[in-house]
Amino acid sequence: MNPSSLNPSAFSAVAAHGHVTFLGAGPGDPGLLTLRAVEALSAADVLIAEPDVLDVVRTHARTGVDTPQLTVVDEVSAAAGVPVIRDAANLVMEAARSGRRVVRAVTGDPGLDGNAAEEMLACAAEGIPFEVVPGVATAVGVPAYAGVPLRDKSGTDVRFLDAKTATARCWSEVGASAGTLVVSATLETVSAAAAELVAAGRKPDTPLTVTVAGTTTRQRTWTATLGTIAQVFKQGKILPSPEGGRPVIAVVGEHHPAARREDLSWFESKPLFGWRVLVPRTKEQAASLSDQLRSYGAVPHEVPTIAVEPPRTPQQMERAVKGLVTGRYEWIAFTSVNAVKAVREKFEEYGLDARAFAGIKVAAVGEQTAAALVEFGVKPDLVPSGEQSAAGLLEDWPPYDPVFDPIDRVFLPRADIATETLVAGLIELGWEVDDVTAYRTVRASPPPADTREAIKGGGFDAVLFTSSSTVRNLVGIAGKPHNVTVIACIGPATAKTAEEHGLRVDVLSPEPSVSKLAEALAEYGAARREAAKEAGEPVSRPSERRPGARRRRTT
Repeated sequence: MNPSSLNPSAFSAVAAHGHVTFLGAGPGDPGLLTLRAVEALSAADVLIAEPDVLDVVRTHARTGVDTPQLTVVDEVSAAAGVPVIRDAANLVMEAARSGRRVVRAVTGDPGLDGNAAEEMLACAAEGIPFEVVPGVATAVGVPAYAGVPLRDKSGTDVRFLDAKTATARCWSEVGASAGTLVVSATLETVSAAAAELVAAGRKPDTPLTVTVAGTTTRQRTWTATLGTIAQVFKQGKILPSPEGGRPVIAVVGEHHPAARREDLSWFESKPLFGWRVLVPRTKEQAASLSDQLRSYGAVPHEVPTIAVEPPRTPQQMERAVKGLVTGRYEWIAFTSVNAVKAVREKFEEYGLDARAFAGIKVAAVGEQTAAALVEFGVKPDLVPSGEQSAAGLLEDWPPYDPVFDPIDRVFLPRADIATETLVAGLIELGWEVDDVTAYRTVRASPPPADTREAIKGGGFDAVLFTSSSTVRNLVGIAGKPHNVTVIACIGPATAKTAEEHGLRVDVLSPEPSVSKLAEALAEYGAARREAAKEAGEPVSRPSERRPGARRRRTT
């Protein structure tokens, strides 16, 4: 097509009417969002999402995106005269008419959402351009996370049914089928659905698995038959319950033996599945640690125990940075991410950038500090090959050589409470050290009341202590963790401090590394799970063992 033949008014019409992306957010696991979904979310002006998936999609939207809230009004509320807030279709159309890019996010896949189909038709009727970004359908994703294959090598017939809208004819047809049936229901209605299937011709001993909160760390799966599911729920005290309305996915007629589900249950068998783990570090510090904990099935909860503030007398830091530029130093050594941040902020204050490090050797105490330098535009010349600590850095640090080192001075920006290990070691190697306070560490403000109560009341399954100061500060701002909480420490010194505060240390990292600490906790969780299974006991989390504890929902 000749570009000159394009009608400019077509573009103005698109701009005037905006654009709508109907997006499938999947069953609940944020990791199931597609790359196209993340791309669409990052470009959205308006995000209209179902309440169940708002948190899943909002993290990928840009800062300042408009997120009008949907209010779900049931028939009881409507009958009671509660005003009906504008529905999703009206919100979508209103935003699109104003020329904005709208993302309409639904649970699962838009193609299986009847409301989304109606909204698409409304867009088409007004000439509003739209696209559909498919998502992982709940009826397919949940069984996969529950370890329940829907087909076997013989090519089993698979059917899907919504118990809420199913007609008598639907029940009759699926009852006469021998294929696998995936039923969308609730905890309260799944037993009635099982009875409908038996009445329609399915045998009472037909295998049945029921999964609630699928693909999230709240997931729980029960194995029964059509004839026994009501009894299983009653004996397990699952029902009656105020949470009976929670949606479930039930798979009827699974062609794999029920005993095999334990082998296929890859998600719920993760070593720390569902554990609420307290990480007493800031979000920036805890990012990689929290990601590692999530890979083990845990739910990390970051609580800062220290706050970082500028030094009381900034003149020393200012002189050192100026000396860095004028060639006073041969080396600069960074012992923390906060030290990198402090120097970077001082650079920006003076209008400097990473080019000011030209000709200066740069050392970083560990991988996280090195990563912060790389983000700044500086590639460190020295990172410990062994232990990521001041001692590890000293093992690899070269002694001062007057022939090869024209300058004998090292700039060491650090915290006001740092130990003297590195300074003493560098002096012993023949270097002069400018030991400069780059920032102060102070005790953080107490966490919210519900977090403090969870810490003291046993609501957390484990706490990771990464230093002696995190022990002292957490106890100081939030209280002592409950005795059912698993205490994991990064090293002997931290463990000693924990014991001095009356805590029982359950896990000790084999190396002073946060990654090894998380790994050690996972190994502890796996051993605990295996011991319960060998004893014929149900697998439970530490927080469920405290007196009066009930199975609670995690996020």
